[in-house]
Amino acid sequence: MEIVHRRVFFPLCLSSTLPLSFSATIEVTMLQNPLQLRLEKFEPWQQITFMACLCERMYPNYAMFCEHTQFAEARIYRDILDSVWELMTVKNAKVNFEHQLEKLEELIPTSDAFDVYAVYPAIDACEGLATLLHGLLDRDDLAEAMIKVSQISVQTVAQLEEAQTGEEITNDNQKENEAVCAEWDVQWAIFRPLREAVERDIDLIKDLRKELREEGVSNIGVAL
Repeated sequence: MEIVHRRVFFPLCLSSTLPLSFSATIEVTMLQNPLQLRLEKFEPWQQITFMACLCERMYPNYAMFCEHTQFAEARIYRDILDSVWELMTVKNAKVNFEHQLEKLEELIPTSDAFDVYAVYPAIDACEGLATLLHGLLDRDDLAEAMIKVSQISVQTVAQLEEAQTGEEITNDNQKENEAVCAEWDVQWAIFRPLREAVERDIDLIKDLRKELREEGVSNIGVAL
C-alpha cells in the first residue's frame, strides 16, 4: 500500500507578523467532496484509523509552531496521538482518553497570543486531535467526528491558500487549486485501503502509520 504525497511547500514565514484584523478575515467554507459520502459507510475501527492518519499529517504543523515559539512541547501531542495508535494496534490496550484530552487542552494555543500565521495550522492540529478524542469518548459521535477532522485538514490548506493569494477557496473553484486538490487526493489514498479491508487489519493500520510518519510532511507541506 502506498499513499501518493504531493510535496507542496509553502512560504510559511514564522517571523512575519500579521495584520491585527487577520483572524477576523478567515472565513470557514465547508468544502465538499464525494469522499465525504463514502466515509459514512466506515466501521468504527476505520473511522478511528482515518482520523489518526489525518492527525499524523497535521502533527508537523504543531511541531514546527512549538519549535519556533517555544509555546509547548510537541512531544506531548505526539504521545497523545501515539496512544490512539496503540489502541488500534495493541491487543487489549487500555487508554484513559479523558486524561489524554485534559493533557491536550493544555497544549492548544490561542490566536490572540501570537501574531504569526503558524498559530492557525497549530490550532487546527489540536482541534483535529481533540475531535478524535471526543469521538473515542462517545462512539456514537465517531462518524460526525471523522467528517469534521477531514474538513479541518482540508480547511488548513484552503485557509493558507487564501492568506497567500487573497482569494477565497469555494466549492466552485476548489478544483482549480493544486494544494486543495492534493489534500483531497491524499485523503482518498488513505480511504481506499481502509475501504478494501473486510475486517480490522492491524498490519494495514501499522503500514499507514509508518508511511505517514516516515514521510514527515504535513498537509501544508511542512517537513519535520
